Amino acid sequence: MLVFLVLNWLADSAAYFTGRTWGRRRLAPRLSPGKTLEGALGGLASSLLPAAFLAGSGWLALPVWQLVPICLATVAVSIGGDLWESLLKRSRGVKDSGRLLPGHGGVLDRIDSQIAAAPFFVAVLMLAGGEG
Repeated sequence: MLVFLVLNWLADSAAYFTGRTWGRRRLAPRLSPGKTLEGALGGLASSLLPAAFLAGSGWLALPVWQLVPICLATVAVSIGGDLWESLLKRSRGVKDSGRLLPGHGGVLDRIDSQIAAAPFFVAVLMLAGGEG
C-alpha cells in the first residue's frame, strides 16, 4: 500500500512540477485547463523510480520488465481518475467537490487519482503473481 501511495504521490508531484516548468500543450482543456501533456509525461516518467525500487528491493516477486509497465499503467489510470473527477465537477458546474479544502478542489480532488488507480494496481499485481 505504501509503495502504491508513493507511486501516486510522486507521479502527481512530478506531473505538477514538469507541467509548470515545461508545459505548453493542454492535456484536456475543457476538463482541467491547468493540466498539460508535458506534465502527464513527467508523471509517467516518474513511475520508473518506484518500479526500479520494487525490482531492486525484492518486495514483489516480479521482474523489472513487468513492474515498469505496471507502474506506468497505474499512473495513466491515476491521471484518468483525476480527469474523471474534473469532468464530474464541470458537469455539475462547481469548482470544488466540497468545502473542507476550498481552493484545492475539495477532498475528492486530493484522492481522485488514488480511488481510480488503487484497485487497478492491486488487480494487476494479483494477475501478475506479485501478491498484491
